[in-house]
Amino acid sequence: MIVITGGMGFIGSNLVHALNQRGRSDLFVVDDLTDGTKFSNLSQADILDYAHYLDFQAKLDSLREIPEAIFHLGACSDTTEWDGMRMMKQNFEYSKHLLHFCKAHKIPLIYASSASVYGAGQTFQETREHESPLNLYGYSKMMFDHLVRHELRDASSQIVGLRYFNVYGPREAHKGKMASVVLHFNQQVLSTGKIKLFEGSQNFRRDFIHVDDAILINLWFFDHPDKNGIYNVGTGLSRSYTDLAQLVLDFHGKGTLEFIRFPDELVGRYQTFTQADLTQLRTVGYQDPCLDLNVGVRQYLAWLNH
Repeated sequence: MIVITGGMGFIGSNLVHALNQRGRSDLFVVDDLTDGTKFSNLSQADILDYAHYLDFQAKLDSLREIPEAIFHLGACSDTTEWDGMRMMKQNFEYSKHLLHFCKAHKIPLIYASSASVYGAGQTFQETREHESPLNLYGYSKMMFDHLVRHELRDASSQIVGLRYFNVYGPREAHKGKMASVVLHFNQQVLSTGKIKLFEGSQNFRRDFIHVDDAILINLWFFDHPDKNGIYNVGTGLSRSYTDLAQLVLDFHGKGTLEFIRFPDELVGRYQTFTQADLTQLRTVGYQDPCLDLNVGVRQYLAWLNH
């Protein structure tokens, strides 16, 4: 049995489908179905069991079967959330409980960290001196990464943190405002014929990675349980939001760009540049190339508009 927290969410549901393709259906999905529309992400998937994330935490130590591994993808991912008690309880305390369970039972833990830990920095290497988050979400992820570094000193089983950069792709619609800009740009073209961009977007560059590549990296670490540590999950390249918007316009063959004022509430809290340093990921052995952004965006838009 494999446990996947956040298994009805974006990356989690894509991981479930990928494991199904490997012939694995003994999957215990943990999530929060308060938003019941997320069920559609797994309507065509096969799983063994489901639990609400709070119920799962309460009965974790009394499971009838010790999992083969835990993929921990569930979290409060709202970068505008400032309720510190909620954020730290969900993203730090919950993760800590899973970490200690996995260490005690000597089973792999592969969990979601985030490139938000780097904040406004220009160097994206997985070391403490480059970590300075701009929001509470990034801080909660950084704190757990710090704990993992400490716990790795005497770990006898796998612990891997994956710092996701800007992931886009199928099964993310439920994320609302936190979904990728590719989804939002597509919706805007269809509804208004215009894509709205912040002023200066031609200079805002991010590392956009297709969810399929993120899943391949998860599965590679699952297949290599001797590999530990914290690793960036990106393409190693950055593209501007203007470039990305133009790809969407080109796909639809219509639409225009509209530039709007940068919101005051994001001043000083917004990453204007990200680009994953993949040195550690390549050094540990993962060598597969990532999907080119032009190709990945076209594939995703075709999926959205089929």
